Amino acid sequence: MIEFRSVSYAFEDVTVLEDVSLTIDDGEFVLLAGANGCGKTTLLRHCNGLLEPDSGEVLVNGTAVADDLIAARSSVGMVFQHPRDQFVSATVGADVAFGPENLGLPREEIDRRVTAALEAVNMTGREDDRIDTLSGGEQSRIAIAGALAMEPTHLVLDEPFTGLDDPARQSVLDRLESLSADGTGVLLATHDLRDVCALADRVIAMQAGRIAVDGPPATALEELEGLEIRVPDL
Repeated sequence: MIEFRSVSYAFEDVTVLEDVSLTIDDGEFVLLAGANGCGKTTLLRHCNGLLEPDSGEVLVNGTAVADDLIAARSSVGMVFQHPRDQFVSATVGADVAFGPENLGLPREEIDRRVTAALEAVNMTGREDDRIDTLSGGEQSRIAIAGALAMEPTHLVLDEPFTGLDDPARQSVLDRLESLSADGTGVLLATHDLRDVCALADRVIAMQAGRIAVDGPPATALEELEGLEIRVPDL
């Protein structure tokens, strides 16, 4: 479970989040929608301590993120908007292994996690491939694999379809659907709900750093007018 308790955050005296309270339950597939600049990315970066709130607190599985960063970053896997921003190694296997290695796990356990993570994104046997030779969709899947290797309870993704063509988008969607079916919680930020709405249990929309809409897709979609969010046909 991820909890935001009255979280506020400002960047250079500009308020980005204002008194946000929110709970993301285990196993939920949640869409965090909103126009660019509404605070989605900033909110996500509080989930595992990449940012700290100016006031309020964020808890993961009942523990404040600030009190145990390692636990938070093990439980919440983060996938950035541009996968290349999070790659730290030249090859697929080395990159996916990076997180578990930093947990100090035995080599046998690291190898098991890498194999399982690559299998989960249909990239089995690609450990020796150079990341800079992969397609955009393959890079997105490797970014997801890197997060999965930490065996998180939640997978948090920031606009994961940016720059992907239709086959690549569908490939990533298929992986997310499979992971959700297996019990991984998914929190996905986007300004375009058309491809992902069918997978969601819940839609949360932000506007000017606040929660504007929160509910199941069937009702939330009717409340999004004027929020610069692309929605599927009702």
